[in-house]
Amino acid sequence: MSALLALDIGGTKVAWAVVRAQDLAVEERGEIATLAHEGGAAVARRIGAEAARVLGARPDIEGIAVASAGVVDPEAGRIVSATNTMPGWGGTELARILREASGAGAVEILNDVHAHGLGEALLGAGCGRETVLVLAVGTGIGGALVVGGEPALGDHFLAGHFGHVHHPLGAGMPCSCGREGHIEAFCSGSGITAWYESRRGPGDPAAANGRELQALADSGHGLASACFTESGWAIGECLGSLANCLDPSLIVLSGSMTRSGPLWWEAVKKGYAEQAMNAVADIGIVPGTLGGDAPLLGAVLHFLNRRGPAPQN
Repeated sequence: MSALLALDIGGTKVAWAVVRAQDLAVEERGEIATLAHEGGAAVARRIGAEAARVLGARPDIEGIAVASAGVVDPEAGRIVSATNTMPGWGGTELARILREASGAGAVEILNDVHAHGLGEALLGAGCGRETVLVLAVGTGIGGALVVGGEPALGDHFLAGHFGHVHHPLGAGMPCSCGREGHIEAFCSGSGITAWYESRRGPGDPAAANGRELQALADSGHGLASACFTESGWAIGECLGSLANCLDPSLIVLSGSMTRSGPLWWEAVKKGYAEQAMNAVADIGIVPGTLGGDAPLLGAVLHFLNRRGPAPQN
């Protein structure tokens, strides 16, 4: 096997990379806008057209490895369901659409955060560990438990939806899944901004996004700083509870919120210490190392695990 086209389908953009199967080197990369508001069918057509374009220019590509937002059934190659960040994405027969649009002989699909976790566990910060708990804290929050080189999927493919763990600080905050009080609702990049906006008084400046809120916190604004401290603490508490149940070798955090600075990281670790049992109290909580390549490389690893051969180091 020569090369694969890897796709990372998110609510804002679709990133792609041409990856050599032998050594997982990225040879070429690009991205297109998702335009999720146009609906699942339009998004799938746009991705299919882009895949066809790339494959037309690279006849050495032998398959497509996909990391996609939404609840994914890898066996059927289908999006089972999705939150309102991807309207109409649920039910999309993505593998079939990509095969028909591009002519690719093989298409393998995995949930984007499962792929992200697989990439970090095998090639990134978790390399060499048997059981790795990965939490991606960005626009939303998701994760994966990777054991022995395979992400846990669950009977309904929901395993790893750690962003939908309840926390009392999120009371009344709507989550993308339609419930309230989940950590994604107030700890994600979009959630923390909404949380600040729901709490600010007449004298507090508005924050349109996480970047503006970070600037406020960095300037010493009390409420903005509190939002980062309290959301970091809540994530740490949830991670402690998860570690008590799952007993990982290592916890890896990635995503845009991990760039929030020492205030956030210190709060995460303090929250974790409050909840973690003695046996897991001292396991590492470390930042991911692969950045945006984690889901792309994780999707390729998933493809190779199913289709072979394994990459050579």
